[in-house]
Amino acid sequence: MLDESLLDAPDALAEADHRGLLRGAAASGARVRTAARHAAEAGVTALQPEGRPRTVLVAGTGTAATCAADLIAALAGASAPVVRLRPHGVAAAGGALRWNLPGWAGSVDLLLIPTHDGSEPGLATLAEQAYRRGVTVVAVAPHRSPITEAVGSTHGLVVPMATAPHEVDEEPQGAGPGALWALFTPLLALLDRVGLFTAPGDTLEKVADRLDRTADRCGPAVATYSNPAKTLAAELADALPLIWTEGTAAAPVGRRFAAVLAELACRPALAAELPEALHAHAGLLAGDFAGGADPDDFFRDRVEDPQALHARVLLLRDRPAAAGGLSAVPAARELALGHDTPISELEPEESTELEALAELLAITDFAACYLSLASSRRP
Repeated sequence: MLDESLLDAPDALAEADHRGLLRGAAASGARVRTAARHAAEAGVTALQPEGRPRTVLVAGTGTAATCAADLIAALAGASAPVVRLRPHGVAAAGGALRWNLPGWAGSVDLLLIPTHDGSEPGLATLAEQAYRRGVTVVAVAPHRSPITEAVGSTHGLVVPMATAPHEVDEEPQGAGPGALWALFTPLLALLDRVGLFTAPGDTLEKVADRLDRTADRCGPAVATYSNPAKTLAAELADALPLIWTEGTAAAPVGRRFAAVLAELACRPALAAELPEALHAHAGLLAGDFAGGADPDDFFRDRVEDPQALHARVLLLRDRPAAAGGLSAVPAARELALGHDTPISELEPEESTELEALAELLAITDFAACYLSLASSRRP
């Protein structure tokens, strides 16, 4: 159950936030600026590449690294294939994971290693394997971690991961709001230099500004009725979120939101892209999770039995509706309302693709934080 009264009690939220989730979300803009500075100091902005890489390979651990790879693939589009190297091993712990380069990887490919941990021996082994195969390696990792030493010793490029002074040991670095921008920002600067997409310094500054403005709108001192993140958290309370996305940038945001809800707030959610979501999730709208479903069991204890989860659709798009173009959103609304399923909608202000992406990530990250802090199921 969600304690909605806690959402409008900033002092109580601060007391409950022992992992620094809200501080991490509020500091995302500052994290972008620090990470951009680290990238420049590491020499990223001075690179003079001879051309685009044939393929971009990405290997890392945790929610932030996974989302960074997803975002890079979405932004790169047709510029170059982006392949996430999935780990294998006997456990999810960093020390047990191993990665392998594809057999075709060679000197015309680029390997990115974003990690908030930096102590994974499998990533160090991968960097050494890439060096022997002639693959260019760039790592974003904590300063003086084993992976930075491994990449540096094999003539790769290392960017120290940006940190914030408020971070505590309990903060979930892999899923925390700040970790994504600490890893993703240097990669944006790098891939701008190699020509996969456009993200120069002034664009990164605009992204940081958008994150700051969104944090002002979504902060704990802002009341729920005018706070998009608190409103979304309240709407998704005790619901099964069906996150339907429209737009290239919205798709990875939806997948990240589902992952962060599971990791931080211990809540299930399903993400799918429109229009495929209309078919993939249609059964959920008509079955036991339907908004109008009522398990009308005469013998059920309606006082002590937990309330059943009902689906709620979140329509998440990366451009305002006024932007025009073909859209499956009207059909999505019709399908949901036809099954008495409530709908939440989230779209950014009209802006560049990266700024819109930053706004959507910030709002959904704040919403996940509020759901975690105000929920009796929080870890």
